[in-house]
Amino acid sequence: MRLFVVLTTGALILCFSTPSTAEPSKNSSQNFGMGLSVSVPAPESEVLQAVQDVVADGIIQGSKEYNKDEYISGAEAAESTTVFPEWEGAGRAFYKVRQNAIDPRNFKDAGDSGTLAVRYIVQHGDDKSTILKIDAVYVDDMHRRAHPSNGSVEAAEYAAIQDHIATMHLGKQRAAEEEQRRKQEQAASEFEQNRKQQQKESALSQAADETLQQYAQRLRREAERRIKSPGTQLKSAPFTSASTIVSLAAGERVVILITTAYWLGVETEAGQHGWIHRSQLELVQ
Repeated sequence: MRLFVVLTTGALILCFSTPSTAEPSKNSSQNFGMGLSVSVPAPESEVLQAVQDVVADGIIQGSKEYNKDEYISGAEAAESTTVFPEWEGAGRAFYKVRQNAIDPRNFKDAGDSGTLAVRYIVQHGDDKSTILKIDAVYVDDMHRRAHPSNGSVEAAEYAAIQDHIATMHLGKQRAAEEEQRRKQEQAASEFEQNRKQQQKESALSQAADETLQQYAQRLRREAERRIKSPGTQLKSAPFTSASTIVSLAAGERVVILITTAYWLGVETEAGQHGWIHRSQLELVQ
């Protein structure tokens, strides 16, 4: 018998396994029937979804028939099974069942044909973690005896659940990044539209006796502002979490192109366009 340690995110699992090249002995002292119980560092909704996905995949990991495959296929999701008593404890129970499994590996004294079932119990932990219990049992058709797992099935099924949770996290991260990119593009488009509209309105309101040069100078004086503090950030969009285009020095001048309630769309002396919060600007004396 070999003891190995599985390190997972936020959890430590001890499992017992025999080398894959040897058959379990009838008199083996392996810790059969221990099952797996672990605190998963993920909210209950994510764990429930991951468990349902794994239950529906049709595969029982950590075992095989005749040593011919790396897993057992043909399993089906079930609401209950006679292999396990009805669950009356806290949480939700899920089952994956394979009928007519022949001599599955990693079950105590397994042989002949029978039913292989895996039970998953999902229980609420707290806002950031969930309790997951997994048990696997094989019941032969001839004697109707239960043959407990040595833990290989439970550990392998939990690894599959972890993979699904990781995929969900990656999907959420990509969705957040895409939403951020969409907001920045929308802000840039609105910036340009507002700039053109304000230029048009200003041109229409120009005094008849004012030369174009005089008008431009007056407009610049009215729109010019000065940076208050060193390191003021020029943002790509009018919100704090937007990416920074450049950090500006105290006293540097900018021209206001767009005004909103809290943010000003500006052009720097270097010709860069972006957004600065009103509180970071002061009038030019």
